[in-house]
Amino acid sequence: MAKTRRLIAERLRQVDAVCEILDARIPASSRNPDVAGLTAGKPRLIILNRADQADPDATARWGDFFRAAGYAVLVTDAKSGRGAGKFAAAVRELLADKLRAYAEKGQSGRVARVMVLGIPNVGKSTFINRVAGRNVAKAEDRPGVTRAGQWVPVDRRLELLDTPGILWPKFGDEAVGMRLAFTGAVKDEILDTETLGCHFMAYLAAAAPERLREAYKLPDVPPRDAAETEVGYGFRLLEAAGRKRGFLLPGGEIDTERMARILLDEYRAGKLGRLTLDSPE
Repeated sequence: MAKTRRLIAERLRQVDAVCEILDARIPASSRNPDVAGLTAGKPRLIILNRADQADPDATARWGDFFRAAGYAVLVTDAKSGRGAGKFAAAVRELLADKLRAYAEKGQSGRVARVMVLGIPNVGKSTFINRVAGRNVAKAEDRPGVTRAGQWVPVDRRLELLDTPGILWPKFGDEAVGMRLAFTGAVKDEILDTETLGCHFMAYLAAAAPERLREAYKLPDVPPRDAAETEVGYGFRLLEAAGRKRGFLLPGGEIDTERMARILLDEYRAGKLGRLTLDSPE
């Protein structure tokens, strides 16, 4: 984290604008609170990526929210490429005044340089590859792959600076940490998968009970008992889903750890439908 912060500070003077890529499923939780201070004074473009997995109405509200705060906004799905083709035009619109000033000085061919930031596993490298039209940034579906900044030319007048994903040292809100873990921004090895699955089951039961019922063929989604903890309630739901899937251990015990892993994998793959976990309201 410290190395990436130094990289951003050192390279910031070399760029005209900053593009911050957010996960459209968790636009608030996937915003590094340090970025605003690190990039103060630079024009900002917000990319709401993975929009294909987010609720479209929520994505529209988030777009309005960020525009009202003074940011340019682009909605994309880097995997399919939807929206990525509009990036260059969005950057030039964002920098219109600066590019006009360059032209008046006889520098109309000057290259616009944009720093691309985002937390780990937000789809940053895949997005850059889409915008560039070729595989220039290493992209994997796990956090911590991009190691150092690299310049990526998009066309004769636009270059991107890819940077490593940067998280922050401590989550002030436990729910933020949970949502980052649900979407895979935090390495799975760091947290107990079964406990995480319990929390996510409890969330789904409250926010999207019909999807939970349909996905795991449950006759109903029982309410949480007044004295029941969130983890205890989620464990009960994991057991019910694991029983339906036939995840049984010797002796008839339900393999809730396997069920938790399947639950998170299916959510991250979009198999539970288009869910947005953060609300602009």
